[in-house]
Amino acid sequence: MSQFEFTLKHRDAATSARRGVFLTPHGPVQTPGFMPVGTQGTVKGLTIDQVAATGAHMILGNTYHLALRPGHETVRKLGGLHGMSGWQGPILTDSGGFQIFSLKDISKITEQEAIFRSHIDGAIIRLTPEHSIEIQEALGSDVAMVLDHVIALPATHDEVEDAMARSIRWAKRCLEASTRDDQAKFAIVQGGLDTELRVQCARDLAAMDFHGYAVGGLSVGEAPSEMYRITAATCPSLPEHKPRYLMGVGRPVDLLESVARGIDLFDCVMPTRNGRNGLAFTDSGNLKLRNAIHREDNRPIEEDCSCLACQHSRGYIRHLFVAGEMLGPILLSIHNLTYYQRLMSEARFAIESDRFDDFMTEKKRGWDDGEKDSPSN
Repeated sequence: MSQFEFTLKHRDAATSARRGVFLTPHGPVQTPGFMPVGTQGTVKGLTIDQVAATGAHMILGNTYHLALRPGHETVRKLGGLHGMSGWQGPILTDSGGFQIFSLKDISKITEQEAIFRSHIDGAIIRLTPEHSIEIQEALGSDVAMVLDHVIALPATHDEVEDAMARSIRWAKRCLEASTRDDQAKFAIVQGGLDTELRVQCARDLAAMDFHGYAVGGLSVGEAPSEMYRITAATCPSLPEHKPRYLMGVGRPVDLLESVARGIDLFDCVMPTRNGRNGLAFTDSGNLKLRNAIHREDNRPIEEDCSCLACQHSRGYIRHLFVAGEMLGPILLSIHNLTYYQRLMSEARFAIESDRFDDFMTEKKRGWDDGEKDSPSN
């Protein structure tokens, strides 16, 4: 019997939203769910206990960065990512494919491999699909992503099709290189903003019977409406009984819009990166805690939030940022991750209650009203 199982518990009556549970060797992941990003084996600025207290079920690490520092063999000797970091829940590792996109000025793609220069010391790195899996098996994550070819948009149809076809061939090589039965493999659907290529890629990958499927190459500068269009076109071609993961997304509204189109899992640096820069997510829109309007505000960020940050006043948190104290970014990172987890928990309940569309409308109204009232100072 497989150590991985996805149970689809309920489908929303009015949308394509799904309520499920993904079982892994390190515990269950409730879906729809959001994964905090721990690129370097840590969710930036937070202890593992603090991450767990936000309600997170699963976190993400990055193959490229961990292979460079401290090195995947070092991670293996430290007990894998679980032993090294102390996180005992499920972990997903990205394959390094996104670095093909983000480090395009220092990378080259051939059919055999991606060739990088390390952003740390300039050393040449050769990342094949097989080596990506070897690294991730050393890291010991519960889910390993296949190595894919992500290209910048806009691009010509031929360029997008070439990268998509290469992603399919690389996915097959990743599957063939796999040796660990206790590590799931997720394929990644590419195809740019071309619905026909996306559907073709999804169907070809579905035929390989991976444990799960991701939609990649989005949230890289295209309009949100384009992301929603591609997600809606892709999901029906993915297996019903496997989890679906939209990579690198995103804003709270993007999460709900994508859940409505059939996505189960998300990751993004947005809650922690924005937290470090003084922005808090709330049901009433975004709060810029550096703004002078919060200087003498005794209210918490959100009245009904039980996170560590909301035990303090907005005025105190603003003071921490103005004073350059590290506690400010820590507290807002905790709040934002807690907010994302609460949003996903509420989404799961709304799906079970067949009222996800109403739930999404209510949330969007609150965010829109908050943006209208947001101070400019």
